[in-house]
Amino acid sequence: MAKRGNLMTFREDVRVVDATIRDGGLCNNFYFTDEFVRDLYKANQEAGVDYMEFGYKASADLFNPEEFGKWKFCHDEDIYDVVGDNDTDLKIAVMADVGRTNYKRDIIERSNSPIDLVRVATYINTMPAAIEMIEHCAKMGYETTCNIMAVSKAHREDLQEALEMIGKSSANAVYLVDSYGSLYPEEIRALSEMYLEKMDKYGKQVGIHAHNNQMLAFANTIEACATGVSMLDATMNGMGRGAGNCMMEQLMGFLKNPKYQLCPVLHFIEQHMLNLREEGVIWGYNTAYLLTGRLNMHPRSAIAFSNEHRHDFERFYLDLDQE
Repeated sequence: MAKRGNLMTFREDVRVVDATIRDGGLCNNFYFTDEFVRDLYKANQEAGVDYMEFGYKASADLFNPEEFGKWKFCHDEDIYDVVGDNDTDLKIAVMADVGRTNYKRDIIERSNSPIDLVRVATYINTMPAAIEMIEHCAKMGYETTCNIMAVSKAHREDLQEALEMIGKSSANAVYLVDSYGSLYPEEIRALSEMYLEKMDKYGKQVGIHAHNNQMLAFANTIEACATGVSMLDATMNGMGRGAGNCMMEQLMGFLKNPKYQLCPVLHFIEQHMLNLREEGVIWGYNTAYLLTGRLNMHPRSAIAFSNEHRHDFERFYLDLDQE
């Protein structure tokens, strides 16, 4: 499949999605100040970002609201407090996890909600439930995506079948999600081509959500973009679970569409992200995340390793390799 576009041009179909609150919330249990969220909303508008993902639509039946900030649940009234009528070009997104969202209760008619896009997150083995959620949200009037997590663990035949299911569904797009940060650009290109071939047949878009375990989140994102993927996830200063994500400042510095502006992103990082680090919120590449990424493993063990302030990387690697 030939590359779509080059370093001197831009594609009108590219859309940038800011996932700072949602993925970054996994680092601090979603305890962001109202000032942080409002300033992020403003920065995204000024930077030309297309979608801002506020967090999860998690069920309060499964997660104790006293243990999380409000963006774990994304109640419509809390989003309205930030965006008002949202008379801007910036669209509002949330993520709904299969099995962790009471979507029939908590996702209401689009006409009564500030939300534009519901991103349904699923593993390959829960695709039927994901399709059911997508159809419900589409019926309610929302844009929808299907984000297949941990794709590096999926069998090719299962993935092909899942893509067919999404193609035939009401989803607007499917996401290639490198949950473990284990994929290399060559693998991202091959998967992007598979996703695009399937989705082109059904007139749907493809997105990329990359993790930075091997310091390849940006490289993998622009490789996918060059292949034809159009929805690009990024977070301010790369904030996200474990090693974090593609950095918004990198992506804004790369994209050639003049609507995308780097300075508002830099200003927000100066204004808020450095303070988060000083307050002790931890994210970003370290050697432990490299090792779980290399072994195509969930980063939970590396997160625990880092939280314990361990530095015995060789012992950690040998233990991992025996699992």
